[in-house]
Amino acid sequence: MEQIKKICNFMSSNIAIFIIIFSVIAFFYPGGFAWATRYTTWFLGAAMFGMGLTIKTEDFKVVFTRPKDLCIGFLLQYTVMPATAFMLAKAFGLSADLALGVILVGCCPGGTASNVITYVAGGDVPLSVGMTIVSTILAPVCTPVLVYLLADSWVEVSLITMMMSVVKVVLIPVLLGILIYRIFPKQINAVRELLPLISVIAIVMIISGIVGSNAQKILSCGALVMVVVAIHNVVGLCLGTGAAKLFKLNEKKVTAIGIEVGMQNSGLAISLATANFATNPLATLPGAIFSVWHNISGTLYAGIRRKYIK
Repeated sequence: MEQIKKICNFMSSNIAIFIIIFSVIAFFYPGGFAWATRYTTWFLGAAMFGMGLTIKTEDFKVVFTRPKDLCIGFLLQYTVMPATAFMLAKAFGLSADLALGVILVGCCPGGTASNVITYVAGGDVPLSVGMTIVSTILAPVCTPVLVYLLADSWVEVSLITMMMSVVKVVLIPVLLGILIYRIFPKQINAVRELLPLISVIAIVMIISGIVGSNAQKILSCGALVMVVVAIHNVVGLCLGTGAAKLFKLNEKKVTAIGIEVGMQNSGLAISLATANFATNPLATLPGAIFSVWHNISGTLYAGIRRKYIK
């Protein structure tokens, strides 16, 4: 069991490496992973369920004891990244599919990867977890509304349908995980260190499936998407950090907020694109590339921020 835990911790800490390895395999052997796109919603639901299982009662305390910090993080989360996505889509003259994909990424809540990167950076982990919980629980309203407002000039967006999608693949699995943990805390704690493996496998399969299904299209527009995604992510990290500093928060909080703002739940962006925009197949590509890139940039950012935290 101890050896299994070490393997799980290694995979969770090096998810970017596994995403890259399996994406390369999927690119050259697309038939082996293309099938996974049919189960994108299920994979993301599994990842969100795993997240719910890891949320303890004390994690919610930050929601009630530190409302100022959470409000700052929440507002930055749902303003900086959506606005940046919209401006980049306009500035680069992206096609409807790619513009939609970039905006979907920008309008999603923070992901669990941000909590891991915050820990590595020596940031305020409880604040990071609290922001992820709040942005995720409010995602069924915030994400569809923002996508509707920002992407409507490129594609027709069904607000209600998208809200229901977020409820099904995010809110219900997370709440179910929280409920099961409340009922069976001892049993869940016994396997707690294995739970992140659920999210790792799910995200790797989602991205590998997208790469396998769009291998040829990646050759034609992959470089452009990579540039846009990298700018989007770096702007989020920098503006999140800068804005948190303007509020005169301590360095641990600044680090947590910077990471939370810059790192998105790109798996949700992929799932929403798959479920709601089937006529725009390339809308899944920005989310897939973002999933790889933000783990790499997040790790580099963590190394920089550690120097400011005593």
